[in-house]
Amino acid sequence: MALAVVTLAAGKGSRMKSDLPKVLHPLAGRPMLAHVLDAARALPDARQHVVIGHGAEAVKASFADDSILWAEQTEQLGTGHAVAQAMPAIKASDTVLVLYGDVPLLQTDTLRQLLQQTAGDALALLTVELADPTGYGRIVRNGSGLIEAIVEHKDANEEQRRISEVNTGILAVSAAHLARWLPQLSAANAQGEYYLTDIIAMAVDEGIRVNSMQPQHSDEVQGVNDRLQLAQLERSLQRRRAEQLMRDGATLADPARIDIRGHLSVGTDVHIDVGCVFEGDVSLGDGVRIGPNCVLRDVHVGANSQIEAFSLLQQAHVAEQCSVGPYARLRPGAELAPGAKVGNFCEVKKAHIGAGAKVNHLSYIGDAQVGERVNIGAGTITCNYDGVNKHRTEIGNDAFIGSNTALVAPVSIGQGATVGAGSVVTKAVEDEQLAIGRAKQRNIDHWQRPEKK
Repeated sequence: MALAVVTLAAGKGSRMKSDLPKVLHPLAGRPMLAHVLDAARALPDARQHVVIGHGAEAVKASFADDSILWAEQTEQLGTGHAVAQAMPAIKASDTVLVLYGDVPLLQTDTLRQLLQQTAGDALALLTVELADPTGYGRIVRNGSGLIEAIVEHKDANEEQRRISEVNTGILAVSAAHLARWLPQLSAANAQGEYYLTDIIAMAVDEGIRVNSMQPQHSDEVQGVNDRLQLAQLERSLQRRRAEQLMRDGATLADPARIDIRGHLSVGTDVHIDVGCVFEGDVSLGDGVRIGPNCVLRDVHVGANSQIEAFSLLQQAHVAEQCSVGPYARLRPGAELAPGAKVGNFCEVKKAHIGAGAKVNHLSYIGDAQVGERVNIGAGTITCNYDGVNKHRTEIGNDAFIGSNTALVAPVSIGQGATVGAGSVVTKAVEDEQLAIGRAKQRNIDHWQRPEKK
């Protein structure tokens, strides 16, 4: 028996006040719908069915690489009508799990437990207790505590509105049951829609047991209707991730001031200061320290390295015992060998900085191979672009590059070579040579400064 996961993602989300389809609004750097699909993807034998409507082409394009069976709901006629659009692609022997593209914090463990409640051909319903259930469908139980029906808020009487247990809309049931019940749905209600929740009463009428369970955290089933709710879920998710980081051995200066927009793995005794953002796939080795207000995107930082304040690292590899920043930028292809240092206001792109080498301040190193123990003085740049093509600079071990030097690529500096400060180097410097490429100084006596007219 396979699992058909039907995710409803057809709504316009008018309260978002946006041209972007609601399910594509980002949460922790990824579309809300992506979080829902991830939670379901981890379930065994799951096939993803997504019902789309508003912005259908944009939604499909955003998940072009995913294995998804799409169904389109051209008219917004309610949740029951939406599920019915996916049914032609679902086998009668399947179990159907209904999810929502704007309920992004559901955990796979919660879904796994819900599916267990379908044992014995039962219908399984995810419910939650709310202090203020206004607007939600109420769970109506009989004297034995068994679920009898779900009554939408607009259709509920005063007694029913006092019920605090509400429907999340998330359920699991046999596809054979759904195929029988969905055509019986009626739109004779306050909204004029086909409610999926009406199948609960149908199950009760047929003597099919309706089981329920509740998630461990209520925010798992909180939906997003506007940007305020989206921001609230962002902080809930970030807090959850921050707590996991601390359990994994990291110290966070303030768990409320960290944003993880991808996957972050940490070793032991990692320290992360406030205001840091981690995007894509980031790994931090044992003893790494990240200063305040840094951004790391698809980066590995080796053990006992330090990233100082206000540094931006993207698609870079930093080995152990390195120092980066403050105010440094490592662009794609930057590689720092053990013990290397890239200091304040430096930029490194597509370059290897050798073990123990130092690029201390105010320098640009691009398309370069920098050897071990090289010292690059302030204001040095590799002139790697001729207006059409990029060219490489090679600097040998133990070379010393004086301040305010321009290395015009393609060019090579030999091992142990020295380049005098202020030089423009346009041809190769051999091992142990001293290169000086600057105009001769002239001192003019009795110089008259210009006077303002």
